[in-house]
Amino acid sequence: MNKIKDETWIWWKHGVIYHIYPRSFQDSDGDGIGDIRGIIRRLAYLKELGIDGIWISPMYRSPMVDFGYDVSDYREIDPVFGTMGDFRELLATAHGMGIRVILDMILNHTSSLHPWFIESASSAENPKRNWYIWKDGAAGRPPNNWNSAYGGNAWKLDEKTGQYYLHSFFEQQPDLNWRDPELPGVFFEEMKFWLDMGVDGFRLDVINLIAKDKKFRSNPLVFGIPALQRHVYTRNRKWSVTLVTRIRELLDLYDERVSIAEIYAPPPGDVKTVARYLAKGTNGVHLAFDFSLIFSSWNAHSYFRNITKWYESLPGGGWPCNVLSNHDLLRSIDRFPWHRDREAKAKVAATLLLTMKGTPFIYYGEEIGMHNGSIRRKNIRDPLGKRYWPLFSGRDKARTPMQWNPGLNGGFTGGKPWLPLNRDTVHRNVRQQEGEASSLLNHYRNVIRVRRIHSSLQSGAWIPALNGKNGILAYYRVNERERLLVILNFTGRQKILTLPEHTGGKVLSSTHRGYEEFNYFQNVKIEAFEASVWLVIE
Repeated sequence: MNKIKDETWIWWKHGVIYHIYPRSFQDSDGDGIGDIRGIIRRLAYLKELGIDGIWISPMYRSPMVDFGYDVSDYREIDPVFGTMGDFRELLATAHGMGIRVILDMILNHTSSLHPWFIESASSAENPKRNWYIWKDGAAGRPPNNWNSAYGGNAWKLDEKTGQYYLHSFFEQQPDLNWRDPELPGVFFEEMKFWLDMGVDGFRLDVINLIAKDKKFRSNPLVFGIPALQRHVYTRNRKWSVTLVTRIRELLDLYDERVSIAEIYAPPPGDVKTVARYLAKGTNGVHLAFDFSLIFSSWNAHSYFRNITKWYESLPGGGWPCNVLSNHDLLRSIDRFPWHRDREAKAKVAATLLLTMKGTPFIYYGEEIGMHNGSIRRKNIRDPLGKRYWPLFSGRDKARTPMQWNPGLNGGFTGGKPWLPLNRDTVHRNVRQQEGEASSLLNHYRNVIRVRRIHSSLQSGAWIPALNGKNGILAYYRVNERERLLVILNFTGRQKILTLPEHTGGKVLSSTHRGYEEFNYFQNVKIEAFEASVWLVIE
């Protein structure tokens, strides 16, 4: 697949990025857990899919309380995933194939077993005490009402020193104190270690939490309920944006590196807050996740409203990125309403993701329509699922092993998989879909191919044509070279489409039409759940 090569092409801006949850992608040694050598084995598949970069969830040394998001050593690979030698081979092999490698970087907290925290907790006078957030209690109670994102109070009493430490997540994940004058420089050395090795950038985990209120004021409650808080003093403080600018300055010392901020804003979603972290020229992160597509209802006008709101919130010089699923939320195909026509809806959503303005991120298995797993209580591995069963079964269902073929364990492992494979693995897998011209996988490949060839889909303007009120979302992608039209029917009914422009077009990709079919955009029959990309011919 040939990519348009010119001076304006930037891999993280105009390419396609694939999110790998390493425990579940490919096991190479039969222990049932995905690993680095498994990723190396599957790079050819990603190249064929048309991927320009991979973002890999944490593989640092960790006690795995939160499956790698509790880091005990930022400069070591955890043995469950392999060795540093394996990682260097992955980096070299991926780069040799034109695939960039992005690592997860967890700046808000470490593991309680990290040497920094062990020292910090050893005494109130330790030089690293201020590297974490320690406070005295009040009348035998925690310093304030701040809650953990995983439930309960966010303060843990340390019996040895008599003070509380802050943990925004599990108590084994103490929060770092980014207001300490020494810590940022020390942590940036951890990041430089990987940048010097050749890593192409970082996805910055919960970056909007790293600065807390200086006065440690209690958060206001919603309806007076302690468990429901407005995170006024624990998220999105001005100092967070300042720190993001310093991270950008570090990455700018290297060529073609990227910073991607996770700023989780649940529905209805505060896109203006997300946009604050984005680059204005050379400040801020390169990309920040907007979860509007994840939280949109299956309605063309709902998607139109959320996309428009996101684009209008972008600062000058800011660039959007778009995502349908991730490792913490339900898979996209199972969020579509009703059980019928989900495969057709997945093709519409895929076309939207890959033709919108911005960088598309594909979560592993999304390209074959992997469903959420059905995990029995005895098989739950996610500590959140264990804690909140049966109210919440955890995040495991979105992390089940990749389905490669109809064989043993779906080709994921020769051993016992760490999570059970989905029940539909035998008839929903890569090998099966590769052989079906109309499969979801081949639809992804086709649209990515069109995206790589047509520069307007990479960097062109986004101009709405239909706002979705009639069930169809349509928009143009335009640059000085070409004008493309994307037509997406979100309904199960045939529609008649007429656009005001008296022009026609040639089909580049479609769920229902033959390649290079020509039509005038007047009284065109748009089939149920049709997703088509047209090259407009004046």
